[in-house]
Amino acid sequence: MRSRQVVAVVVAYNRRDLLREVLDGLRSQSRSLDAVVVVDNASSDDSDAVVRDVAPDATLIELSTNTGGAGGFAVGMAAALARHSPDWIWVMDDDTVPEAGALEALLSTVDDYDDDSLCAVGSRVIWTNGAEHPMNTPRRNPFAGKREKSRAEQVGAVPVRSLSFVSSMYRADAVERHGLPVVDYFLWNDDFEFSARLLRHGVGLSVPASVVVHKTTALASTDVDPGPRFRLEVRNKVWLFRTSAALGVVERVLYIGASIARWTRTFRLSNDRATLRAGLFAGLREGFGRKPRPNARVLGGSGVPDDVLSVLERLPA
Repeated sequence: MRSRQVVAVVVAYNRRDLLREVLDGLRSQSRSLDAVVVVDNASSDDSDAVVRDVAPDATLIELSTNTGGAGGFAVGMAAALARHSPDWIWVMDDDTVPEAGALEALLSTVDDYDDDSLCAVGSRVIWTNGAEHPMNTPRRNPFAGKREKSRAEQVGAVPVRSLSFVSSMYRADAVERHGLPVVDYFLWNDDFEFSARLLRHGVGLSVPASVVVHKTTALASTDVDPGPRFRLEVRNKVWLFRTSAALGVVERVLYIGASIARWTRTFRLSNDRATLRAGLFAGLREGFGRKPRPNARVLGGSGVPDDVLSVLERLPA
């Protein structure tokens, strides 16, 4: 396996016991990490103490406000770039426990594929009972040609158009070129927008041999009655279709249709359609009323260190 600098980025928020499992999992990798960055999103449960205890060599960024997954991963990737000069950045939530061979399998696929067009790889995500987790199913690339599919199959992988932040790994130079996650998304679609933006210019692969356990409280998909958070799903999808460079024209049409179908299904299955209806109108208003703000502006006053903030200011989002 080639020598590559790999930095893991974990975003933590009030799950100290699971965070301990995640950090133990990272420490137990068959291929050791070169560095670990943990972004604590203003936790109130001593998550910072867990990091200092389990991973004392980790770079710990303690934010003063909860910036959500989008903010946490943007800050974490920026910190990795500012302080560790990575070749690849491996990201995951604080409830995602990697099996011992997860990183080695990702890097083996990178080496076997052996092409600079490959800019992202993702793990197979299972639940605690071993079943595939529906919340983190990668979107296969419907535009992948026969050659791309065949080449992916030769390395035991599947071409994808987007990946979840629940264990995916990105080429650092692709992040430098195409930017960080959009912090203003805060919740929902931040990983889709970011990964799809990078993969519009390169190849992404799902790697079944790399396995992580997503320890959510239930085995459920994201479209199961989201309640008031539906506003954010709608707002962020509108931003994605209006302002993001992640999708081409044909893709926008297809994904708009898929989103409408998904929202219709969510309404049909919901026990509180009034809340969803209010969220729909509020999300449409916000999505069409303004664009996402620059990352550095959103994160102002959140306790981001100066060297990390300079990366956030430099890179597009």
